[in-house]
Amino acid sequence: MVVPHHATGARLARHRLADELADVVPPILLADLVAVLAELVGNAVRHADPLPGGVVRVAWRLRSTADGQRVQLRVTDGGSGAGPLMRAASPDAADGRGLHIVSGLASRWGVERDGLGQSVWAEFDPVATPRPDLVAAG
Repeated sequence: MVVPHHATGARLARHRLADELADVVPPILLADLVAVLAELVGNAVRHADPLPGGVVRVAWRLRSTADGQRVQLRVTDGGSGAGPLMRAASPDAADGRGLHIVSGLASRWGVERDGLGQSVWAEFDPVATPRPDLVAAG
């Protein structure tokens, strides 16, 4: 999907992802996907140039495995001079935690660059389903 290179782009992408995957992936995974997508689109809007037409491209791909759905999110923008960097944020800082959130929730993430810009991707391994015999009784 294509969203505007504007703060509303993250909201549009989050809602579309949640609507399309609500019945496909477990709720806990969906919550992580929505949070990471919001961070990636927000970073693209704040720190990178838009693609031609003033947009950011957002995509997700599901692959079935024996353990469940593996999901990859990808946000493509026009790139920036420095590229995405994890920063150290003080406890009082208003920003600087986005890629730490991505790193903490995704199984892995990375950046790919080509002649048109850059894509930041995050991949999520299937969420393990708790075995009933290992769940503590409440």
